[in-house]
Amino acid sequence: MVYYYPQITAEFRDNGPKHELISCALELDKLGLNRGTSGNVSLRSEQGFFITPSGINPSDLVLDSIVEMDFEGNVLSGKNPSSEWRFHRDILKNKLDVNAVIHTHSTYATAFSCLRIPMPPFHYMIAAAGGADIKCANYAVFGSQELSDNVLKSLYSRRACFLANHGMIAAGSSLKKALVVAAEVESLAQQFMILKSAGDFVLLNDAEMSEVVEKFKKYGSWSISK
Repeated sequence: MVYYYPQITAEFRDNGPKHELISCALELDKLGLNRGTSGNVSLRSEQGFFITPSGINPSDLVLDSIVEMDFEGNVLSGKNPSSEWRFHRDILKNKLDVNAVIHTHSTYATAFSCLRIPMPPFHYMIAAAGGADIKCANYAVFGSQELSDNVLKSLYSRRACFLANHGMIAAGSSLKKALVVAAEVESLAQQFMILKSAGDFVLLNDAEMSEVVEKFKKYGSWSISK
């Protein structure tokens, strides 16, 4: 599949967090960022967080499918949370400016993650992830606390990271902001893989990237504020 960064069309109406999660899961599937039961989505709640369940296609999700958990890892409502609930919990618990987390197995981000390197500043839109590069969390088996610990290190001062041989994570103050970041990271991964196959290329320097990172703090969809 060739990824063309299609227009995001999901409307996150004020119908409650469970509606938002289902809407986001459906949009990820429509955009090709996830397929079938791959990936997962979470959203902060008053008691902890809501998260999509394990092993259910987005088209089959209903309100009762969504699981609520507390930050101790207890299920408050629903049945089987995503197997990746640990890194959702730890991100939301430790990054108070983040209210939503998206994990995808999108084609190009997953291919890039197998390189096990940070994505370098070949394009200024790298700053969409919050810094001068997009880091790659060290490999650990899915669903493990070790993977969650690795993710937290790679998300320090960032809004996205890759998971070695696995996929990517995008975070934001809202689901829509996290979705925009996820789509941009997938697009960047596609561009980088094309560029890498072409041979040599020039990277932006630290000063050039620092300037863009500062601009993005107050720039439209990329602003840190809600």
